[in-house]
Amino acid sequence: MEKVCFKTKKGPAALGPYSTATIYGGVIYLSGMIGVNPQTGKAPEGGTLAQAAQAFENIKTVLGELGADTADVLKTTVYLTNMADFGEVIRREPAWRFPRCRWGFPSRWSASPALSKP
Repeated sequence: MEKVCFKTKKGPAALGPYSTATIYGGVIYLSGMIGVNPQTGKAPEGGTLAQAAQAFENIKTVLGELGADTADVLKTTVYLTNMADFGEVIRREPAWRFPRCRWGFPSRWSASPALSKP
């Protein structure tokens, strides 16, 4: 199988020397998407929810460039600086159009740097 590295033209620029996505075996692996506007390079005003919404828009943009969409998402990983925002971000996730699988939404893993403190 061939591994294909992809660099977005419409989504946010990478912050380092890595690909926006890697495609292998027909599966798209996206690099982390932060909540910045690709046109301005700045985070939207409105705090965590606005940044999370922008990150999900960035995901949709990059998937679209690759001929995929959110119905193809198998798993999401959400990092929050404050776990107090977890409930609100997760409640809003369906509005960001990750269509339900037969038994629910795609797999998800969420974490905060605060969880790593003893």
